Amino acid sequence: MANGSAQIVQKLWNYCNVLRDDGMSYGDYVEQLTYLLFLKMADERAKPPYNQPSPIPKKFDWQSLLKKDGDDLFDHYRHLLDELGKEKGLLGLIFGRAQNKFQDPAKLRRLVVDLIDKEDWSSMSADVKGDAYEGLLEKNAQDTKSGAGQYFTPRPLISAIVDVMAPKPKETICDPACGTGGFLLATHDYIAKHYKLNKDEKRFLDEKALRGWELVHNTARLCAMNMMLHGIGHGDDLPLIVADSLASHPGEYFEIVLTNPPFGKKSSTTIIGADGKPVVSYFDNTNSALKVAKCGDTSCSTVCGVGGTTCTTIDNAGDVGMHNSLAIGSDGFPVISYTDFTSNSVKVAKCSNAACTA
Repeated sequence: MANGSAQIVQKLWNYCNVLRDDGMSYGDYVEQLTYLLFLKMADERAKPPYNQPSPIPKKFDWQSLLKKDGDDLFDHYRHLLDELGKEKGLLGLIFGRAQNKFQDPAKLRRLVVDLIDKEDWSSMSADVKGDAYEGLLEKNAQDTKSGAGQYFTPRPLISAIVDVMAPKPKETICDPACGTGGFLLATHDYIAKHYKLNKDEKRFLDEKALRGWELVHNTARLCAMNMMLHGIGHGDDLPLIVADSLASHPGEYFEIVLTNPPFGKKSSTTIIGADGKPVVSYFDNTNSALKVAKCGDTSCSTVCGVGGTTCTTIDNAGDVGMHNSLAIGSDGFPVISYTDFTSNSVKVAKCSNAACTA
């Protein structure tokens, strides 16, 4: 990491240690930085020499934060996150489900005014600001309590794999489980450094060569910011899709696939009922039966059997929905896919009634 980016990382990370006294985790801190950095860079890009239209409504822009202090700043920041999270596109990706994790408005004010506002992020090279953000992601991943390491493959390992694959200009590369974007960034860096690109090749690399999928919204948010800081994508158009990459065919093919998927992860698709409580399908290993259950609450910490008369506490919510998906057919009856362990095959079943008792 270059000295400039290392100094920025150290400055920002030292302040994280102050905020930990208020109960803010490493992951929470990186997320709050992401919101604030996005606002600051949008403000910078709206000024000369860039003069780009800002995607942020004026009443929620960076200058609106700078003008407030104390409880007014706190209330405005919470309202800002709520409103921007309702937007579509890139704003929705960055601010969707965002929450204010600060406990002290004075500490929020210091981060805004003394740390982020004093840097001109847009004038920094992509290497400096990108490496600075990567440094924060790496520190977060090293915090074993945060669990963030599952979304952050060690960069030396990524570099070694990319070196072996040796991607070339005009090749298309995808990562179907991209996490914070390590493989895509390393690929971009490899091609830029190993080839003298002409204008068309450079544009292709920045805008069309790379594609990533990430299932977890909070992780996709970090990946989006990482891409922006590294100069990947064009405006609001980032090569990132927030979805399950295995749910359906992407409709295109790629010449190289580089990924470190979450092996062994149990996943399911849930349908939300009219009462706001999920309905799940799952394979019960105790009696080798496919079951459908209505959750007893919105977090699905309990499930109620068909008929809803009894509820059973789930020891591990991840066990509900193992290797399955649930959809509702046009007739209102569930359609379920599941793994039949007796034949080790994937099967699809159409329920003959809404409760799926048959």
